[in-house]
Amino acid sequence: MGRKINPENQIQVMERLQEVIGYVFKEPLTLREALTHSSYANEHRHKGLKDNERLEFLGDAILDLIISEYLFRKCKAMPEGDLSKIRASIVCEGSLAQTAKILQLGDYLQLGKGEEMTGGKTRASLLADAFEALTGAIFLDGGFEQAKAFLEKTLVKEVEKLGPLEDLYKDYKTLLQEHIQKESTTPLIYEVTGEDGPDHDKNFYVEVYHDTICLGKGVGKSKKEAEQDAAKRALYTVRH
Repeated sequence: MGRKINPENQIQVMERLQEVIGYVFKEPLTLREALTHSSYANEHRHKGLKDNERLEFLGDAILDLIISEYLFRKCKAMPEGDLSKIRASIVCEGSLAQTAKILQLGDYLQLGKGEEMTGGKTRASLLADAFEALTGAIFLDGGFEQAKAFLEKTLVKEVEKLGPLEDLYKDYKTLLQEHIQKESTTPLIYEVTGEDGPDHDKNFYVEVYHDTICLGKGVGKSKKEAEQDAAKRALYTVRH
């Protein structure tokens, strides 16, 4: 169960989150907006709350810009096509949702009753959207350098743990299989553990096992995408 953000504990909760993300907002209402899903705003129209969709739009653009600059400087000899593929892997829903989970961002989301009852606080699409909105909010409140510092401490840090950047657009299932086959002939097993969301916007959850041991968990818009995400996470596990 996530934390309830209400008038009595709202200040303390926001202070806790700002400690987690390493940034203190000059305008706290901007942070609250970043955490307010449209379902909550619609249920509380009398309060005049803004939802986070506009900040999500801004954050999406800021993410692309900062990650593009990061890759441009980090991968000096890499051609444009490969840079684009790596950027797409970094800013994809699974990657953003995973980083949001590490920050426990779902605990701070304000959701409508329906969204919360159906697991919205752990749903990959909502977590990814919230991460984008938070990025947009930091940019709006503190500027480009603050947004860049936030992403370097969170998203980029997690991406770099996964291994060489050059691997980020490769077939992770093949890379994982090759790594496992060096020491074992036991096949990998990919298991769909759940799905959520409407039919036109589903999320699939997959776990990859070797010898009954779960090596990684992934999420994606299709089973294939979720398997790739699980294999990517598993590669980090077996390499460290």
